[in-house]
Amino acid sequence: MTLKTKQSLTGWLFVSPALIGFSIFTFGSIIYSFYLSLTDYDLMTEPKFIGFANYIKAFTKDEYFYKYFGNTLYFVVFLVPIVLVISLLLALLINKKAGKLTKAYRVALFLPSITSTIAVSMVWLWIFNPDIGLINNFLTAIGFNNPPMWLNSADSSKMALIIMRVWQMSGYYMIMFLAGLQTIPESLYESAEVDGATGIQRFFKITVPMLSNTTFVVIILLVIEAFNMFESIFIMTSGGPLGSTSTIMYYIYEEGFRNYNMGYASAIAWIFFAVIMVITLIQYRFRNEQGGE
Repeated sequence: MTLKTKQSLTGWLFVSPALIGFSIFTFGSIIYSFYLSLTDYDLMTEPKFIGFANYIKAFTKDEYFYKYFGNTLYFVVFLVPIVLVISLLLALLINKKAGKLTKAYRVALFLPSITSTIAVSMVWLWIFNPDIGLINNFLTAIGFNNPPMWLNSADSSKMALIIMRVWQMSGYYMIMFLAGLQTIPESLYESAEVDGATGIQRFFKITVPMLSNTTFVVIILLVIEAFNMFESIFIMTSGGPLGSTSTIMYYIYEEGFRNYNMGYASAIAWIFFAVIMVITLIQYRFRNEQGGE
């Protein structure tokens, strides 16, 4: 046995536990979930193969599927650009030599993103309380006679969840933008300033183009995270009121673990996976075309 072969075998030996674990508990589970999506399975009896009936049901017979998918798109459309803009603005504000105050700001802004979503949701339940909540008490104090009902109203429940998630997520993506900003050579800004460029011109002609790779990654992560909203909905609204905040992720949970329609839940999960995959590929294609120009 040659030295190169021995080294290869040693390498495979070291990574084999992780590969075996991934194959069994991740890849194997994914394949099994696809099989379940082709069955009628209630967790109590043996799965009964029914072909693509679950997929047909989702697209042709299930009115909730389209309603909850619309709710999911609502969160994506509003959450992604808001978090993107706010996190970039925060990064620009603290992008300077880190003194004690700047470090404190960074920690304070980043802390919500590493705090348990369950704990954060419990706090925001009190903040959004229409009777004793912090927000409505403040609005009443400054003269609003009929403040929003927030989580208790189908008209404002989505926006309440978006506010909470923006507060929680912005600090994480701020750090990503901050890392990107600190890789931009200062000489570019100095040269532009010498040439008479204004602050706004420097931002759009230097900062934005130089942050394009970071922005691309942030957008992909934000889209995936917005599509996968679950914990905050589970704790704060349970999909209500009147299904106004129920998303596809929450619908999968309801069908699989409340109604015991595991086969149908698996089918919805695969449809959801396909949608996210297509959107991600479109983003990559758009990015490649932009890069080619």
